[in-house]
Amino acid sequence: MLLISAVTVGCFSIKYLAAVRPADIYEDKGVYAFSPYQVLPVQVQNTGAGGRDRRMNPTKTAYMVYYRDASGSGYQWSQQTLTREQGQKIVDVGAAVERRVLSIPVDGSYITVEPGQTAESYTAGLRQKYMIALILAGAYVLLYVTAWCVTGGMKRRTGQI
Repeated sequence: MLLISAVTVGCFSIKYLAAVRPADIYEDKGVYAFSPYQVLPVQVQNTGAGGRDRRMNPTKTAYMVYYRDASGSGYQWSQQTLTREQGQKIVDVGAAVERRVLSIPVDGSYITVEPGQTAESYTAGLRQKYMIALILAGAYVLLYVTAWCVTGGMKRRTGQI
């Protein structure tokens, strides 16, 4: 079971690593202040459950706090909270959150990142995350194959085939 998981993680890591866009396609639009304005329920995949629970309840309700740029430029950002009450507290307090906007002119979209990040640090962080997952998955597969070969070799030497 762990071997299948490791191979799956390795395959997804390769897929996501290949999909990371180069830093030079992002255009830095600067740091903006985002103010929370609403909390809405959304359906997300139920990753916390296992087995029958996951089959019976494939989705669960999460709560997203939606933010909009205080200057009125049209940028938006959202953040997931655990409960509606927690999200509503964030909206009631109304504290502004600073985010850096990185535009992707090729497809007319944008992303928001922490204010201290740049396009280079963002893409480097993604690459590092996917490389670590790939290395750990590869190491597990290698250890599994090594252990399988060693135990198979011991069985041949003792005549237990």
